[in-house]
Parts: sequence; structure tokens; C-alpha cells
Amino acid sequence: MINKTTADVPDGPVGSLPPSAQAELEGVAWEELPHFCTGRHNLPNTPDILTGVLAADPARRVRAVGDLYRLLLNQERVFPATAPAALVLARLLDDPRTLAEGRWERRAGRRPLRAELLNWLASFADIARLDVEDGVGTAQDLAAARAARPVLHDRIADFCENDDPQVRDAALAATALLLADPALASSVPRYAPAVRTVLAVSVDSYYRRIAREQLAAWGEDITGLVATEKEHHRAALKRAHALADNPFEEGQGQAIRWLEEQPEDTAAPEQPGRRREGRTEPGQATPDEPPPAPPVAAPGSEAGYRGLWRIARGEERAKWTFTPYIGVGPLHFGMALDEITNALDEQPTSSSYSHRGADHQLNFADFTASGIRAIFQGGRLGCVAVNALTCPQVRLDAAPLTGCAPPTWRTGSSTARHCAPAA
Repeated sequence: MINKTTADVPDGPVGSLPPSAQAELEGVAWEELPHFCTGRHNLPNTPDILTGVLAADPARRVRAVGDLYRLLLNQERVFPATAPAALVLARLLDDPRTLAEGRWERRAGRRPLRAELLNWLASFADIARLDVEDGVGTAQDLAAARAARPVLHDRIADFCENDDPQVRDAALAATALLLADPALASSVPRYAPAVRTVLAVSVDSYYRRIAREQLAAWGEDITGLVATEKEHHRAALKRAHALADNPFEEGQGQAIRWLEEQPEDTAAPEQPGRRREGRTEPGQATPDEPPPAPPVAAPGSEAGYRGLWRIARGEERAKWTFTPYIGVGPLHFGMALDEITNALDEQPTSSSYSHRGADHQLNFADFTASGIRAIFQGGRLGCVAVNALTCPQVRLDAAPLTGCAPPTWRTGSSTARHCAPAA
């Protein structure tokens, strides 16, 4: 996560929401509506996330926007808290504090907070088009998300002609996706021209994809748009190959100038509803393939050792789950050292600090009994490295990340690292 934002925020009550958003927030029983990891240590609840979006501290705003994606739209899913949160966020759009620019986790370049909130609402609307069998969430959560679409449409419509092209494009993208609601079908003729003439030629490939898909769904011809998109790809590949022939001297300068001239492509890293199509599962060993040989003690080694190295048995190892962007087992990204020692009930056996004048910055701390190394960024946990000989058994969903057969995960290392986004 990149925390470079403008320090100047337009005037507004610090730490407060607009009256309409505050009323919407207070009208929801949030304790009954969990997000992805409600109740987990060191993670904010939904009201805290929503309040943080307009915080005076730029870093807190960035974290709050990141939490919107991680905790309320995690892995193409909506949760009980997602739809009510979307309705609150839509009340924030006309607050002057959303004019503050920043760099946000899911997009390249700088853009106003208002544009990024509209991007989140577009992602929400994109996921609301999916079905329960696609993993979008429970039928009740999906129904709540779809029921919110007409209200969101009314609150976003005014921004579709905004003077700021980043805000305008994000609003058009969100609106085009919200029009998947049958109750909004009569509004399609109003927006279709702008979707074709503005959104379909955006520098953002995510927006162009939305325009092509929605225009096709509305029965419009997109042959020319598809051909143009293919030509963009061909031209980019041709130019890249030409520059690669001479990456040094004159070719290097040409490559740098060409890249600087390209518009920022702010496409989302994953397209909701399509990730599973190209997703590859870990390879499985064939029935005839012999299982990997278990480690054996070298001659002269003690029981449970291979030479000088102790190898923990499966029954000795803790069972941990890796949750991307959240944490590993009892450890959550963002923890301080004392929180980690309390969670593990263990003191670090060694640690490393870097010294800059009078400042001492913690780099890492080793916990030998647990078999892990905690790696810090700015004094907070940013990465967990596990020792394959003694570490916990870590799994992501049903897939083992440690202690598995080499054909399944070819890491080429005796350690595995599970990291938070760079702060």
C-alpha cells in the first residue's frame, strides 16, 4: 500500500461525517452485520472504516480505502456489512474533503478520494451482478447488494458529467454497472451515448472493459470497440519488441521516453467475476507418481534431526491459516512487537535494528519456538517468514503453503513468506 497523499485536505469538520452520512451510519445495527474479519484482533469495524475515509490524516484515509476492498469486498464477495457501507459511502461523495488527492492501493497515479470512492462503488456494482454460485456471498447478502443499486444510482448520477475526468469516468463506470438492475433499465438510453463516447475510449482498460460489456448487454454493436482494443494491444507489443532490440544506449532513452508518454492505465488488478476462469489450481501428483521421500535422520543424528537441523513432526506443529492482506494465524499485519509476543506467548530470541542517528528501527524479530521471523515496516508487522523445519502448517483455503510436496509448490526455498501490501 502506498501512503503518499496530499497533506492538504479541504476544510471540513475533522473526524466527522456529513449529517446525512452520519444519520445513515447511526441507523444501522453494525454489530449484527459482520465484514470479512469482524472481531479479529487489530482490525477495524465497519463504522471505523467509514469514519476513517474522511480522516484528516492522509495515511489513515489510505488505510480506510484499502480496508473497504479487503474487508467489505474480499475475494469478489459481499458481506452483511457491505451494502449498508456502500449507502454510507455514497453520502460522502459531495463532501469537499473527498477532493483531496492521493495514491490509492488499487490504482496507479494520483486521483481525488472522490474518484476512488466511485471506483469502489463500481467494484461493488460489478460484484452485485454475479450469482451466489460464483462465490459472491450468501443469497441474503447478494439480495441486499442488489437492492441498494437504485439508491446508489440516484446518488452517483450527478457525477457522470463532472468537470474532473477521473471523477466523471469512475461515476460513468459505476453507473453502467448499476444499470444491470432491471428497475433501472429505462435509464439505459440516457447513459449509453456517454458510455460509448467517453468510457469506451478511456485510458483505463478497466473502464473500457466495462463499456464494451455493458454496451453489448444493451444490444449495441461493439465490433469497432473490440477491433480498436486489439489494435491497442498489437501496437503496444510491436513498440515494446522494437525497443527491446536495443535496450541500451539510444534504445534505452527511446524506451524511457515512450513509457513516459503513455497514459496511466489504472485498471483493477483483477476483474470481478472473471478471476476464476483463468485461475490455475496447484498441480496434483499423478496416481503413479511416488510420494516425496520423508526426511530421514543423517547417520549419527539424534532422533528428530537431520544432521544439525531439527525437523518438527506434523503433530507438533500449530495449524495456521493465511488470510491475504489480513495476517497469518494469530498474527495480523500492522501488529507491534509487544502484540506479537502476546499473541505467540513467546519472547523473541533475536532481533535486528537499523540505526539512523538517535532513531532505532526494528527490522525483524525471530521466534524460534514458533519457527517464524516477523519482519517489520515502520515498526509494524509487514511480513511473516516461516522456517519450513519447525514452522506451523500454514494453509490458504484448502491448499497447504508449507510442508507440501515439491511438485505442488515449487518455491525453491526452505522458507515461505506471507506479506502485507507495502506500506
